[in-house]
Amino acid sequence: MSSLRNVTRILSGIETSDGAGVSLRRYIASPQLDMLDPFLLLDMFSSDNPDDYIAGFPPHPHRGFETVTYLLHGRMRHKDSAGHEGVIRSGGVQWMTAGRGIEHSEMPEQEQGLLQGFQLWVNLPASQKMMAPRYQELEPEQIPIEKNEGIQIRVIAGETARGTRGPVTQIAAQPVYFDVTLAANHRFEQPLAANHAAFVFVIDGEITVHGITANTVIKNQLAVLDSGAELKISAHDDSRFLLIAGQPFQEPVARYGPFVMNTREEIDQAFRDYRSGSFGQIGA
Repeated sequence: MSSLRNVTRILSGIETSDGAGVSLRRYIASPQLDMLDPFLLLDMFSSDNPDDYIAGFPPHPHRGFETVTYLLHGRMRHKDSAGHEGVIRSGGVQWMTAGRGIEHSEMPEQEQGLLQGFQLWVNLPASQKMMAPRYQELEPEQIPIEKNEGIQIRVIAGETARGTRGPVTQIAAQPVYFDVTLAANHRFEQPLAANHAAFVFVIDGEITVHGITANTVIKNQLAVLDSGAELKISAHDDSRFLLIAGQPFQEPVARYGPFVMNTREEIDQAFRDYRSGSFGQIGA
């Protein structure tokens, strides 16, 4: 049995909108792929038309999972019910653990220009769903960059084959989150925990994932990977892609909009807490 990761599915995503009408393309939590344990949702937004993003994401609650916002271009202001506020800049990351509850807003801090980035939802195990909310916020300069011939890796979480570690830590899913730039005719190799779920998302260019068979993945496609201890990718031309991996929890998932729990009863309780006003107090 090969230890190399193979591509099992290639997704092109579904055009949709969220928040107050922000145009985006959804890859996980879509008709193409409901979830990839522990990953609950992946959205990509990319537009230089303010009408596609200016309305942003007004105040909304979360409970039971983590949201990861990674901006490639633009600025996004974040505010929450606990009095926390900040701006995510181009190249910056916010890893928010909603835990037992937080209400927040994410609004573009620009009226023109390109806004491009990703939002990933990562599940929490039952034992941590009601933990206190917390943030790991990274300015672009705080993300380590590993460079080698023909390869550049921005390491948000996890550890590269050469030992560079990302600053996001103490996450239950033990994630890998890399932003890889790969020059034409070069190869990227990375060990992964054999049973962790993993996918690659091509931001620019065209890559080949080398498993039992070779699979080409092009710009704006997501490739789901099978199990295996090693990933090998080569670039046809100058390319850029995300590599994201994490430990599956293999627990029941009950979700409704902004709440992700283990049972329907816990979802109902989240709605009761939110409607009664105790949700914000718990989250604070």
